[in-house]
Amino acid sequence: MQSDPISDFLTRIRNASAVKKQDVSIPHSILKERLADLLVKEGYLSSYKTSGKKQLKELTIEIKYTEDGSPAIAGMERVSKPGKRVYMPSNRIPRSMGGLGTIIISTSRGLLSDADARRKRLGGEVICEIWS
Repeated sequence: MQSDPISDFLTRIRNASAVKKQDVSIPHSILKERLADLLVKEGYLSSYKTSGKKQLKELTIEIKYTEDGSPAIAGMERVSKPGKRVYMPSNRIPRSMGGLGTIIISTSRGLLSDADARRKRLGGEVICEIWS
């Protein structure tokens, strides 16, 4: 039993990129699929696809690497945890690594990057921080 599926998602990606794997399989959920989609749009992952049926569905994520072979994701950190949720209004959302990183926020309109949340003036739960 997993107590925090988002932390598991981030850890699997972090571990796969550390050993230079091309892709990694993760148990599917709608939240994880939305998170993978946002990471692809932000340029941290190459692509993702779903496979399987119902309970056995999997999310296969292709990890993105730079030309010199280093992963596009230098670091990831879970901000809001099951024991301590972190919520922020749109005017208090910080900039990650001076604008070089991305903070992912769960809003009433779905998962958004920090820049999109500020632009749309939406606050919410701070899910994680990712930087390259």
